[in-house]
Amino acid sequence: MATIHVDGKEYEVNGADNLLQACLSLGLDIPYFCWHPALGSVGACRQCAVKQYQNAEDTRGRLVMSCMTPATDGTFISIDDEEAKQFRESVVEWLMTNHPHDCPVCEEGGNCHLQDMTVMTGHNFRRYRFTKRTHRNQDLGPFISHEMNRCIACYRCVRYYKDYADGADLGVYGAHDNVYFGRPEDGTLESEFSGNLVEICPTGVFTDKTHSERYNRKWDMQFAPSICQQCSIGCNTSPGERYGELRRIENRYNGTVNHYFLCDRGRFGYGYVNLKDRPRQPIQRRGDDLITLNAEQAMQGAADILRQSKKVIGIGSPRASVESNFALRELVGADNFYTGIAQGEQERLQLALKVLREGGIHTPALRDIESYDAVLVLGEDITQTGARVALAVRQAVKGKAREMAAAQKVADWQIAAILNIGQRAKHPLFVTNVDNTRLDDIAAWTYRAPVEDQARLGFAIAHALDDSAPAVNGISSDLQNKIDVIVQALAGAKKPLIISGTNAGSAEVIQAAANVAKALKGRGSDVGITMIARSVNSMGLGMMGGGSLDDALTELETGRADAVVVLENDLHRHASAVRVNAALAKAPLVMVVDHQRTAIMENAHLVLSAASFAESDGTVINNEGRAQRFFQVYDPAYYDSNTVMLESWRWLHSLHSTVQNREVDWTQLDPRY
Repeated sequence: MATIHVDGKEYEVNGADNLLQACLSLGLDIPYFCWHPALGSVGACRQCAVKQYQNAEDTRGRLVMSCMTPATDGTFISIDDEEAKQFRESVVEWLMTNHPHDCPVCEEGGNCHLQDMTVMTGHNFRRYRFTKRTHRNQDLGPFISHEMNRCIACYRCVRYYKDYADGADLGVYGAHDNVYFGRPEDGTLESEFSGNLVEICPTGVFTDKTHSERYNRKWDMQFAPSICQQCSIGCNTSPGERYGELRRIENRYNGTVNHYFLCDRGRFGYGYVNLKDRPRQPIQRRGDDLITLNAEQAMQGAADILRQSKKVIGIGSPRASVESNFALRELVGADNFYTGIAQGEQERLQLALKVLREGGIHTPALRDIESYDAVLVLGEDITQTGARVALAVRQAVKGKAREMAAAQKVADWQIAAILNIGQRAKHPLFVTNVDNTRLDDIAAWTYRAPVEDQARLGFAIAHALDDSAPAVNGISSDLQNKIDVIVQALAGAKKPLIISGTNAGSAEVIQAAANVAKALKGRGSDVGITMIARSVNSMGLGMMGGGSLDDALTELETGRADAVVVLENDLHRHASAVRVNAALAKAPLVMVVDHQRTAIMENAHLVLSAASFAESDGTVINNEGRAQRFFQVYDPAYYDSNTVMLESWRWLHSLHSTVQNREVDWTQLDPRY
């Protein structure tokens, strides 16, 4: 801790911070543009000037950039000094000389850092009367709009895209007051994390093109805390709604999970919520006719059929919430509950859970992954299966440069100095996969081979680290040399990390990863292990247990079950369509509860129209076992009284109560848990 003096008042702050960060943490207002907590300081915009004094007696002082000045003990500064205030106002005026002043039509209007800082500095009158510099905008693809004339040259975009996310196709061109931030030519941005430019940019240069199609101001939108549904990592998001449509998704800060950034799939992949063919009322099939029902009719009709059935089974889903799967299990009974996951995938999921539960190896949070100094990725193309983990791994690899800078007593926020000292030095990353991966550009070595050979490599590494681990025969001399390099790197690391998961389709790969982690732990390493599952709630469903989808289909095929309730699961994605259709055709009652129209609805006798994540409350459990709640953004029935869409868990619990002829009393989530 350090004691600093700001405008005559004494404050205790973190001595590792710069003055800008220290003052902002105290709630003191200093305008800034180029600084970002995840990107560090470069002093490019000159907006955060304050007056620094040598001591309490000094009355003259000097202007310094607060983002480039450490918050050392005994620092005396003034934010309200008249010279500092005039300087900051002048900086904004310079930045605005070529700005189009198009706030009324700019999509960033009302949600704009430049607007906030301009108001904060007091600049409100334009004196520049000459022709403005203009730029030609670029087509950057389907997700990002580009309006270069709004640029204030803060350099945040290229620092994030190139230095943080390791993108190669966005740069800065030109010089002086004619710099240009864009691609060498028009074209879709190649990084899987390009969408973060929308929030990184403090002006309206980069905006959300998917939102542009149905644009509205932020104050007209309704947001709620939510969890990304696209993979098992569990990034925190803020979906925004207007007029019964999901209009955009923004990052929601979580210091232990996604921090400031999302992947593009999580940010832009929300279109399925707005599909016009979604089930919006319960539908019952009577012969060749489809009859629309209200909620009461649907409950009574379903309850009558279930009462007459000799055995009802339930097929859950890894994309449904814990509450919905639990409600289905309560309805059909634990012995008749099936996860909806294929047999092989379920076995791999249970093995991964066993490793995490019983292995005694720490599972780091997403943010903690950035602190590891050697990484082995076995079998997973994590950019495709858990993209936000890939971004964290990129930061972990860059940790080498930070270590080198720290040895020279360079502060962690001095990012330009860190990059100069590091000179692209990296912690070791080793990747195995069946094909090229998007992490190959930063990997020390990549191994492309069949899954079985990847598992053999993992077992061989574990044996080299620990003689008691199973040995592997038939390793070539060239491969053995690579194994020796990997072993040396992992054994020499303070915090090695092993990443694997279920997506490679191999239990042996998961076991090999566990063996490597166990061997490193036996050597005293502070080792971590991360397992990536397939869907948003795969881990939660795996913890609940239940039979596999194959077991459920067998129940239907043999006639032991004559009714089935399918929860938010397109079974064709987990088993042969021929087998699924044949099994469902044998059941006298097929009930589907889903918010998407799937192929199995053609076999359904009753469809209950469910709410999507944006229209419901629930809990999902991510790959590290972290339970996180998401909340309803909007009620679709508010805009259309004919809509009958409820959370799946509400449908199922109401049905359970109706079957048992009792009142529905479970109207909230918490009392049941």
